[in-house]
Amino acid sequence: MSESAKQAEQSHPSEDQKKAIYEGLSEDQKKKQTYTEWVKDAYNNQYENWMPWIEDKYLAWFGTDNKASYATKDTLDRSKITGISQVDKLQDGVNNLVGDQVGREGLLAPVGNMASKEGINRAERGGKDESGSYGGPAASYTDPAVKQAQGVGEGLAGGAQSAGGAVTEGAKGAGGYLGGMFGGGKK
Repeated sequence: MSESAKQAEQSHPSEDQKKAIYEGLSEDQKKKQTYTEWVKDAYNNQYENWMPWIEDKYLAWFGTDNKASYATKDTLDRSKITGISQVDKLQDGVNNLVGDQVGREGLLAPVGNMASKEGINRAERGGKDESGSYGGPAASYTDPAVKQAQGVGEGLAGGAQSAGGAVTEGAKGAGGYLGGMFGGGKK
């Protein structure tokens, strides 16, 4: 086996390696998720971490756009209203001019770069920056607050689910009582 094939094999864990990692989790974590759910979460986390970076690299390698200029051009391109080729061509030129101003080499490049990194990339990552933090420099204050809010939300959802189950069981019981009273029910 070639050296590059060995490296590729090592960088992608096998199914047995994934299962060994899963088996190493605590019992609480295993109760929360099945192996399949755990693998899906791991994949989604990697996708969330890597895709914005891959998109940024693609735009950097194949043009002068950043995400802000690309989104600006795309949005303006959808606004063509005349259907006259000369007017559409003029509109394309204006759209490119506006989009290029927030691109990597435009007058508003710092604004476009910040909008790409702090706006669009964070939106794609669910509000997190490239290190997985919500707060950037203020992360030591904001990240614990976000985690506590998530915990409260999960607690409320669990309580609502329990209450909903109790109401359902009560309704089933009442339905059985009324059905029996009017001649229905089990025979």
